Amino acid sequence: MALYKGFSSRTKNNKFRLTDFELIKQDLYNHLFTRPGERLMNTTFGCIVWNLLYEPLTPAVKIAITENLTTIIKSEPRVRATDIAITEYENGLIIELELQYLQTNELDKMRLQFDRKSK
Repeated sequence: MALYKGFSSRTKNNKFRLTDFELIKQDLYNHLFTRPGERLMNTTFGCIVWNLLYEPLTPAVKIAITENLTTIIKSEPRVRATDIAITEYENGLIIELELQYLQTNELDKMRLQFDRKSK
């Protein structure tokens, strides 16, 4: 039986219902793919990756992104991050998150691609 239930309109297989870990990952995805200031009445909501996408991936930029990702994941009480990896490629950044679902201790990875041309 699912503990968390929700819906998604971006699934490819017309299955709009999401439960548990898939729902949590969708909530994180929505947070991470929102620019700061983009959400009405909550200008602090969002991920700073979009503001730093065109900057060189220096150690300082990598630390700033990692700290922001950690803060976002900590705001989600159902999971915790066990690993965060940031790599650069020619069109942007790839962020790999290893998440632990606290209800069952299940581990899963999210691979996010932030393209310079996508937003």
